[in-house]
Amino acid sequence: MARKLPRKFYSRNDTVEVARDLLGKLLVIPSAEGRRVSGVIVETEAYLGVEDRGAHSYGGRRTARNEIMYGRAGHVYVFFVYGMYYQFNVVTGAVGTPHAILIRGLEPVEGVDAMRQRRGAKARKDRDLTSGPGKLAIAMDIDRSMNGADLLGKDVWIENYREIPAESITSGPRIGIDYAGDDALKPWRFWIEGNIYVSRG
Repeated sequence: MARKLPRKFYSRNDTVEVARDLLGKLLVIPSAEGRRVSGVIVETEAYLGVEDRGAHSYGGRRTARNEIMYGRAGHVYVFFVYGMYYQFNVVTGAVGTPHAILIRGLEPVEGVDAMRQRRGAKARKDRDLTSGPGKLAIAMDIDRSMNGADLLGKDVWIENYREIPAESITSGPRIGIDYAGDDALKPWRFWIEGNIYVSRG
């Protein structure tokens, strides 16, 4: 039987480890009709709070936008970028420690027809459905209304699914945060080597 990840999975202090461990897990967001729509997590990026210049909470920045990062682990942080795309993040660590993990790529498993309909003509090939954080947000029907959702609730959750051997996991610098200086070079992005749904950003 499918099993949601427990709170303790997310509340560990090592967010980089959690980001790696999320690979192979199944993100599930039921449709409005109650049908399962899901994908295997194949790419993640860790953001380590007040000391990470790439994080929205760098320097202790605390706003209405990022407040959920300071809350309990195992909740969803959704933000809007470039005036176009939503991004889905998982809050980790202790309360008051604003860490989060961006989900960058999914391999579709269930509800693929729904994903195609949501993505429309922009996803001519299956590999384009969810190979990037903006793409997967559209395919999974993620928007700001999901911000703050509990991953142990009924609207969105993550399940154990596939074990990924260590030799199949690669790490490297995060994408699109050149403003973060040396922090942009930290190898806190993780992906499953050779998976076609890893973003090419």
